[in-house]
Amino acid sequence: MATNEFKDFYCEEVLSGRTLVEIILETENVLAFYHTRPFHPEHVVVIPKRHITSIITVQQDEIDIIKEIFSVIQEVATQMNEKFGACTVSTNVGDYQSNKHMHWHVYYGNRIRD
Repeated sequence: MATNEFKDFYCEEVLSGRTLVEIILETENVLAFYHTRPFHPEHVVVIPKRHITSIITVQQDEIDIIKEIFSVIQEVATQMNEKFGACTVSTNVGDYQSNKHMHWHVYYGNRIRD
């Protein structure tokens, strides 16, 4: 891989099993796990097991996966909200998206690192 090519951490490391993660919830098409380098005291990442680049590239045949992702996000966010009284759910697009594999962050608390 050339140095200027983008590495897909979620496909190449997490979904392949090379990088072990602490799983919160797993379904047929979705994986929710604690962030490997958290920015917040409680920081969960939710990803599709199928490579989807971004929320803006979702195809019609991936809509059921998106529904499953949102179901998992809802469950994780509900648990976090019950535990802490609040949480943030976010995703990034374009240059803000550091990994070109659609992923969602569900987190609580202020940033613990830059």
